Order: sequence, then structure tokens, then C-alpha cells
Amino acid sequence: MIKEIVTPKLKNPVFIAAWPGMGEVAYRAALFLKEVLNFKVFAKLQASQFFKPSAVSVEKGVLDIPEMPAGFFYYYKGKKTPDIILFLGEVQPPLEYAQPLSLMIVNFIKKYKVSQIFTFAAKPEPIDHKNKSKVWVAATHKELLKLFSKFNLKVLEEGHISGLNGIILGVGKKKSIKGVCLLGEIPFYTVQIENPKATRSILEVMSKYLGIDLNLSSIASRSKFIEEEIEKLITYLKGEVPAQGHSPLSEEDIDKIKKDLAAYTKLPQSARKEIEKLFKGAGKDMTLANKLKSELDRWNVYKEYEDKFLDLFKKKGKETH
Repeated sequence: MIKEIVTPKLKNPVFIAAWPGMGEVAYRAALFLKEVLNFKVFAKLQASQFFKPSAVSVEKGVLDIPEMPAGFFYYYKGKKTPDIILFLGEVQPPLEYAQPLSLMIVNFIKKYKVSQIFTFAAKPEPIDHKNKSKVWVAATHKELLKLFSKFNLKVLEEGHISGLNGIILGVGKKKSIKGVCLLGEIPFYTVQIENPKATRSILEVMSKYLGIDLNLSSIASRSKFIEEEIEKLITYLKGEVPAQGHSPLSEEDIDKIKKDLAAYTKLPQSARKEIEKLFKGAGKDMTLANKLKSELDRWNVYKEYEDKFLDLFKKKGKETH
């Protein structure tokens, strides 16, 4: 079920859809657009029939059935640029539900006379993590490939685009909506680690295509940090790094890298700044504690901040004595 909060008046908008996937490339690219362009939410996808719990959640010994994942539709009205509908899905459903879920979304956006569907994806390649991430393109129609040829992209001549980031384009094509997938290269040994370099490369293409000026400096600094940390970890884990490149990492190596980078890569910088702002505010006004807790839960980072959050109440208790 898709529940509309408002019905925006849009003129032939393009539609961008993203779900979490390898390197968090697609989701982070869409999330960046949402934050910097101030998209407004207008509908919520509640499709519990496509998600079945595979486990229960446990917190402090108490178990419960977890909430079903949701997705949100946002809109942006451009002045000299195209109107955009953006969809962010929290979780990809099991593959057997990918097509019916895509159909539900496509049928919903058709009433807004969407002109084109965009999705993003990661493309694992045998490249070094210090290399620039090149962008590949696949489209539902040959004329779209010609349209994107001016951006010097590599055409995905054959292969597969797995998950909803690919399937929704196929469903859209059957419904007579043209679509494009932009794939950013990531090193095959870092598929489980956020890759802002690939995200940035995709956003550079979208910026040119849509005619929207995007300041990508925050992603550039994030890329540099992660690149340096991976370099340190590879040196530590593999010994002296060969001049010719790096040997593939094992699953254990990747787990260690993920743990060391988690504190930095879990949150967009804007979200982390907002959380720190709320902590400062709650230190002075405890009525903000509920809002802070909601923000931590929204990003699923309460565990990371739990001690700091509980300290607010300890300090308040000492002040009252």
C-alpha cells in the first residue's frame, strides 16, 4: 500500500529510486540528493506483504517482532531544472517479491506522468581503491545510450543488474517508461564497505544531465578519509604492500575494515551534525531528549551513542540533588 500525504503538482518529473546495496553506492547517492536539494516527503510505501520477518529483535533481553521496512517518496520542484520524484527504500525485499513491488511503485508514479526512471548501482571491478571510479551505463532504449554518450561513460554491453535497482527499470519499460541505470566502479574487495568515490562519480553525471549544480566537496573529503583508512588497514593486514597493487582481502579482513570504519560511514555528515546539535540542546533542555532518541533510532545508531545518551540523565540526576 502506498499512502499519499500530499499530492504535489509536478511537470513530467524524472523518477530516481534507490535501495541499499553493494558499497551503499545507490542509497548514498539518492540520500545526498535528498539532503542537499531539500526534497519534501509526500508518500509512504507500506508493503508488509513483501517482507516477512526472518528473526525477532532482542533488546536488553526482551524480544519482539521487528517493524516491517518502509519506503518514502519525496519531491523536488525545479525552477530551471526538471522536477524530480525520489524514492528511498529502507531494505530490499526477497527477490521473489522484487517484481510485484516494482510494479506497485511504477503504477503509482505513472499518474505523475514520469518521463524517465533512474537507478544507481555498484559495479565491482579488479581496480585499486585509490583509482578513480568510472561510471558505466545501461538503458532501456538505445537513444538513451546515445544521449549519455557525451559524458564519456562505459556502456554495459552485457551482464546483469541485480536487485530492485535493475528490476524496476525492466518493469518501467513494460509500462512504457524509459529508464537508465548508472553504475559506479568499486574494488571487488570492498563490496561491503561504503564507497563514496563511486557515489560521487555517479552524482557528477547526474549533476550534468539534470543541470543541477551540486557541491560534492563533502563526499570528496569522505572519500579521502576512507581511502586512507583502507590503505592503513591493508598495510597492517597484508604486511608490505606491493608496488603493483593489493591482493584481494579475505572476509575476515573486510569485517575488520567495516568495524574500524563503521563510526564514520554509518551516518551522513549532516545527520551526525544534527545528532551532536541535539545532544548539546538536550544537555540544557531535557525536553529535547525524546527528539534526540527518535533521531538516533531513525538512523539505527542508538547503540553507538547509548552511553552518551544515558549520561544526560545521570548529569540531570546529580543536578537535582
